[in-house]
Amino acid sequence: MLQPDFTVTPAATKFIRRMVRFSDHPAGGFRLTVTPGGCSGYSAEFSVESAPRAGDSEVQVDDVKLYLPAESRLMLEGVTVDFAETPTSSGLTFVNPKAGACGCSSSADASPPAEASVSVSAIVRRTARPVGH
Repeated sequence: MLQPDFTVTPAATKFIRRMVRFSDHPAGGFRLTVTPGGCSGYSAEFSVESAPRAGDSEVQVDDVKLYLPAESRLMLEGVTVDFAETPTSSGLTFVNPKAGACGCSSSADASPPAEASVSVSAIVRRTARPVGH
Protein backbone atom coordinates (compact mmCIF):
# COMPACT_ATOMS: atom_id res chain seq x y z
CA MET A 1 0.00 0.00 0.00
CA LEU A 2 1.36 3.41 -1.00
CA GLN A 3 1.89 6.33 1.33
CA PRO A 4 0.29 9.51 0.02
CA ASP A 5 2.45 12.29 -1.40
CA PHE A 6 -0.40 14.70 -0.84
CA THR A 7 -2.13 15.98 2.28
CA VAL A 8 -5.64 15.07 3.38
CA THR A 9 -6.96 17.34 6.12
CA PRO A 10 -8.82 15.94 9.13
CA ALA A 11 -12.07 17.43 7.76
CA ALA A 12 -11.61 15.64 4.42
CA THR A 13 -10.66 12.39 6.17
CA LYS A 14 -13.82 12.61 8.31
CA PHE A 15 -15.96 13.18 5.20
CA ILE A 16 -14.33 10.29 3.31
CA ARG A 17 -14.65 7.97 6.32
CA ARG A 18 -18.37 8.77 6.63
CA MET A 19 -18.97 8.24 2.92
CA VAL A 20 -17.40 4.79 3.13
CA ARG A 21 -19.05 3.83 6.42
CA PHE A 22 -22.57 4.67 5.23
CA SER A 23 -22.17 3.19 1.74
CA ASP A 24 -23.04 -0.23 0.34
CA HIS A 25 -19.34 -1.11 0.78
CA PRO A 26 -18.34 -0.16 4.37
CA ALA A 27 -15.24 -2.38 4.15
CA GLY A 28 -14.26 -0.83 0.82
CA GLY A 29 -12.53 2.38 -0.12
CA PHE A 30 -13.06 5.83 -1.55
CA ARG A 31 -12.22 6.03 -5.27
CA LEU A 32 -11.16 9.52 -6.27
CA THR A 33 -10.66 10.39 -9.92
CA VAL A 34 -8.99 13.75 -10.52
CA THR A 35 -8.47 15.00 -14.05
CA PRO A 36 -7.25 18.22 -15.62
CA GLY A 37 -10.02 20.71 -16.19
CA GLY A 38 -12.10 23.37 -14.63
CA CYS A 39 -11.14 26.94 -13.85
CA SER A 40 -8.52 26.00 -11.26
CA GLY A 41 -7.11 23.00 -13.07
CA TYR A 42 -9.03 20.16 -11.40
CA SER A 43 -12.14 18.21 -12.13
CA ALA A 44 -13.02 15.33 -9.82
CA GLU A 45 -15.48 12.51 -9.27
CA PHE A 46 -15.67 10.07 -6.42
CA SER A 47 -17.45 6.89 -5.44
CA VAL A 48 -17.21 4.19 -2.81
CA GLU A 49 -15.99 0.89 -4.22
CA SER A 50 -15.64 -2.57 -2.69
CA ALA A 51 -12.09 -2.93 -4.09
CA PRO A 52 -9.66 -0.97 -6.26
CA ARG A 53 -10.16 -1.22 -10.01
CA ALA A 54 -7.47 -2.54 -12.34
CA GLY A 55 -4.71 0.08 -12.48
CA ASP A 56 -5.73 1.82 -9.25
CA SER A 57 -3.27 2.37 -6.44
CA GLU A 58 -4.46 1.91 -2.88
CA VAL A 59 -3.36 4.72 -0.58
CA GLN A 60 -3.93 4.59 3.17
CA VAL A 61 -4.87 7.85 4.91
CA ASP A 62 -5.34 7.23 8.62
CA ASP A 63 -7.89 4.39 8.71
CA VAL A 64 -9.34 5.12 5.26
CA LYS A 65 -8.45 3.46 1.95
CA LEU A 66 -8.29 5.69 -1.12
CA TYR A 67 -8.33 4.11 -4.56
CA LEU A 68 -6.56 6.35 -7.07
CA PRO A 69 -6.10 5.87 -10.81
CA ALA A 70 -2.50 6.61 -11.89
CA GLU A 71 -3.33 9.99 -13.44
CA SER A 72 -5.17 11.08 -10.29
CA ARG A 73 -2.22 10.12 -8.09
CA LEU A 74 0.10 12.23 -10.25
CA MET A 75 -2.28 15.20 -10.25
CA LEU A 76 -2.50 15.13 -6.45
CA GLU A 77 1.27 15.35 -5.81
CA GLY A 78 1.84 18.20 -3.35
CA VAL A 79 -1.88 19.05 -3.21
CA THR A 80 -3.96 19.48 -0.05
CA VAL A 81 -7.35 17.79 -0.12
CA ASP A 82 -9.81 19.47 2.24
CA PHE A 83 -13.54 19.46 2.91
CA ALA A 84 -15.47 22.72 2.92
CA GLU A 85 -19.06 23.31 3.91
CA THR A 86 -20.93 26.54 3.32
CA PRO A 87 -24.63 27.38 3.60
CA THR A 88 -25.02 26.77 -0.15
CA SER A 89 -22.66 23.87 -0.89
CA SER A 90 -20.29 21.31 0.52
CA GLY A 91 -17.59 19.10 -0.90
CA LEU A 92 -13.93 18.32 -1.32
CA THR A 93 -11.55 21.12 -2.26
CA PHE A 94 -8.09 20.77 -3.78
CA VAL A 95 -5.43 23.36 -3.05
CA ASN A 96 -2.28 23.24 -5.16
CA PRO A 97 0.37 25.66 -3.86
CA LYS A 98 2.42 25.20 -7.05
CA ALA A 99 -0.33 26.39 -9.40
CA GLY A 100 -1.12 29.98 -10.20
CA ALA A 101 -4.38 31.73 -9.53
CA CYS A 102 -7.30 31.33 -11.88
CA GLY A 103 -6.92 33.44 -15.01
CA CYS A 104 -10.51 34.69 -14.93
CA SER A 105 -9.98 36.72 -11.75
CA SER A 106 -9.59 40.46 -12.08
CA SER A 107 -7.50 40.87 -8.92
CA ALA A 108 -3.96 41.29 -10.22
CA ASP A 109 -2.03 41.80 -6.98
CA ALA A 110 -2.70 38.58 -5.10
CA SER A 111 -1.76 35.21 -6.53
CA PRO A 112 -3.23 32.60 -4.17
CA PRO A 113 -2.76 28.92 -4.82
CA ALA A 114 -5.17 27.37 -7.26
CA GLU A 115 -8.16 25.81 -5.60
CA ALA A 116 -10.87 23.62 -7.02
CA SER A 117 -13.81 21.93 -5.41
CA VAL A 118 -16.04 18.99 -6.12
CA SER A 119 -19.56 18.95 -4.77
CA VAL A 120 -21.08 16.19 -2.70
CA SER A 121 -23.60 15.87 -5.54
CA ALA A 122 -20.79 14.42 -7.71
CA ILE A 123 -21.01 11.14 -5.80
CA VAL A 124 -21.57 8.15 -8.05
CA ARG A 125 -23.53 5.40 -6.36
CA ARG A 126 -23.18 1.99 -7.88
CA THR A 127 -25.89 -0.49 -7.02
CA ALA A 128 -26.31 -4.04 -8.22
CA ARG A 129 -29.55 -4.83 -9.99
CA PRO A 130 -31.28 -8.10 -9.13
CA VAL A 131 -30.81 -10.84 -11.71
CA GLY A 132 -33.73 -11.03 -14.13
CA HIS A 133 -34.83 -7.41 -13.66
